[in-house]
Amino acid sequence: MVGPRRPQFVLFGSSIVQLSFSDEGWGAILAGIYARKADVFLRGYGGWNSRQAVQVLDEVFPKDDEVQPSLVIVYFGGNDSVRPRPDGLSAHVPLPEYVENMRKISIHLKSLSDKTRIIFLTAPPVNEAQLLQVLGVDGRKNELCQKYADACVELCQEMGIKAINLCNAFKKHDNWMATCFTDGMHLSPTGSKIVAKEILKVLKEADWKPSLYSEDLINTFRCWNKGLRVK
Repeated sequence: MVGPRRPQFVLFGSSIVQLSFSDEGWGAILAGIYARKADVFLRGYGGWNSRQAVQVLDEVFPKDDEVQPSLVIVYFGGNDSVRPRPDGLSAHVPLPEYVENMRKISIHLKSLSDKTRIIFLTAPPVNEAQLLQVLGVDGRKNELCQKYADACVELCQEMGIKAINLCNAFKKHDNWMATCFTDGMHLSPTGSKIVAKEILKVLKEADWKPSLYSEDLINTFRCWNKGLRVK
């Protein structure tokens, strides 16, 4: 561990997370905002679904670690919600199983520490025409994205954790289909700005003690320079 010790934020998910530090991504935006205040760790696995995520929970988030994350932002759902294929070679996870997998993720993360906070990001919408044109992909449909997103939000309400419905957030922006994606599903800088803005809104409004909102966190290096002890 490189000192000084700061709150740890972990981004856990599929390619939307893996790519979040590139091309003005939302992970990079958060890391910039929280520079010298919190350490942002990337645990993104392109192509993964919630079924695979459940299998590595103990490895990614060991319960016996001395230091547990202050915040975990979880994104799964985009790959789960793709249409199944007759040969079974898709990342599709049936909706009931997806909900139960996300429940298992929530339970595991809650068990890490009573101060570990959780935010679930739902599947965002897609630009179906762009997907077909750029990637030749016809298995992602907004109708399914919305169903999985709504189910994720419902689970979060049941589990008492924060949820950001990216389907709804994107659709509030004019011309979102043309501006939010690089290939119809992965996020452009505009799409990432929407994600980062929604996360920061949750962090600002959450009644968490201690607060994890950037302006409420102590700048540890500034305190070091003043000879202050940071607890």
